[in-house]
Amino acid sequence: DQASDVDVLLTDANGIFHSIKALSQSDGRWRYSSDNPESSTYASGLALEGLSGVISLASSEIDQSKVSIVKNGIVKLFDSIEKYDDGAFYFDEKFVRGSEPQGSLSTTSSVVRGVNAFAAVTSGKINLPGDTILGLAKFFLSIGIPGDAKDFFNQVESLSFLDSNRQVLSKEQSPSYNEISIPLILSLPETVYSLTKKGQFKVKVSTVFGSAAPPLTVKLVRAFSTGAKDSAIIDSKELQYNQESGFHFLDSFPKNVDVGTYVFVLEIVLHDSESENVYATGGQIHVPIYVIGVIKVGNAEIAVLDSDLGNVETHNTLDLSGNDIVSLSANHLQKLRLSFQLETPNGRVFKPHQAFLKLHHETKIEHIFLVGNTGKKFEIIFISLFLSLSVIIAYNVVFLPCTSGEADFLGLVEKLFYLSGKYDIELTVGDAVMENSFSRLLGHVELDLPEAPEKAARPPLPPVDPYSRYGPNAEINHIFRAPEKRPPQKLSLVFLGLILLPFIGFLVGLLRLGVNLKNFPGSTVPATFATLFHLGLAAVLLLYVLFWLKLDLFTTLKTLGLLGVFTMFFGHRILSYLALTSTKLKSA
Repeated sequence: DQASDVDVLLTDANGIFHSIKALSQSDGRWRYSSDNPESSTYASGLALEGLSGVISLASSEIDQSKVSIVKNGIVKLFDSIEKYDDGAFYFDEKFVRGSEPQGSLSTTSSVVRGVNAFAAVTSGKINLPGDTILGLAKFFLSIGIPGDAKDFFNQVESLSFLDSNRQVLSKEQSPSYNEISIPLILSLPETVYSLTKKGQFKVKVSTVFGSAAPPLTVKLVRAFSTGAKDSAIIDSKELQYNQESGFHFLDSFPKNVDVGTYVFVLEIVLHDSESENVYATGGQIHVPIYVIGVIKVGNAEIAVLDSDLGNVETHNTLDLSGNDIVSLSANHLQKLRLSFQLETPNGRVFKPHQAFLKLHHETKIEHIFLVGNTGKKFEIIFISLFLSLSVIIAYNVVFLPCTSGEADFLGLVEKLFYLSGKYDIELTVGDAVMENSFSRLLGHVELDLPEAPEKAARPPLPPVDPYSRYGPNAEINHIFRAPEKRPPQKLSLVFLGLILLPFIGFLVGLLRLGVNLKNFPGSTVPATFATLFHLGLAAVLLLYVLFWLKLDLFTTLKTLGLLGVFTMFFGHRILSYLALTSTKLKSA
């Protein structure tokens, strides 16, 4: 290990600097070597790191004209930077032969690392726009947590460089700092605000790692609806600052703010003029804001009308916020009309993004209609399920792009396959800013349609759920036969005794015959064979008992095969011994 007071210096630093500089290109990118003519953005970061190391180890000052040329090359390199729609800046890398492919994260990280290292060992200003530095910070913050450990390291390291760009250039000189700005990030804890809950709009300004920002003010330049960009709902308002929480907040939304999508244009204003040379604020920042609320649903009606005169035959008032359902009936000579009205919390007409009406036939065939809207009131008219335009109040809804007439009527009935019967009526209304989006069953209507002609199209088969083939099978119900009646226990015991009588007689017969062990071998080896033979026989008998009690047939047969070989082997040996002994006795 080297002592801490030992300095490592390069004697020919200018020559080494010039050799590395020779690999630079006119567009700010660098080559990996003199043998490879292709330039690389990733190599630019490596080259700047190498040059910074040469400068830090130089025994004499590097020619400043060469340093200025490298700084101009950095500015040209940033001219090729790419940009996303959200304002994030990044560097992309093309494939270079003989080198490992690099993604946008590793390439951008290499450039940030190299520029930071070069700026740390040189004096003077590198003319990099503050918006670009802020865009780089947005890029690293917006990619989330990379799955690769190397990419994660590159992300964190690059953010640390952007978080602390101010570095002292020399201990011997008066303290001075490099001129790469520190980006200030404006973040929102939420972008969705409820008029019902009266949420408070607030933002926070910090560095990329959450360090405190210098004294500043956040100004709401203007706010406008995405549907009326020329009309501002808020104009030039300064947000208040809460020193304890660190948030800049807006007390409350103006009364003219209704549900919808808005764009808030914010601007960070630094109090100290010197801070403007240190921090990058990015100018005006456009933030999408979603204001949600409860939509009032009223004046809902459903009626059956006479087709010719338009007289109301059946009329029902609906409460779409409740669970009431209606039961109607109609034929092909009548109309069915459904109307309702939607209002925002401020009493304005609300036009939802999505409104569907579903007619569900009892044969599981569904018909879904999209709702278009203008005016102040939704109104739907069915003529035997044919929907047409009817101007009664200022709001009309047409589900099908067609006009009323006999041809259209017949065409629609044909599409409905002339199916009479019960149709469930389901209404769905929803929007991203609507807190009380709903989908509910209104009721059902019994329709009497004409008979289908012979050549009319047949209804489609009901859709088959692809997961049903992998689902559980139908339950099998089986009735087991009732057990037969068993004999009394005493009778069973008597029968068991009768079965054991032959065995008892067998034992008595052995005793009467005078069975003995006189022929049991006396020698050690034959006695061992005889003992193992009888143990084999006993094991076979025990196996029969176990088979009767618990073992299955296959286990019993496998075990019996092993025991049979064992018993046969030792039985053969003992019988051979007895036969040999008998032969010797006869010959004697």
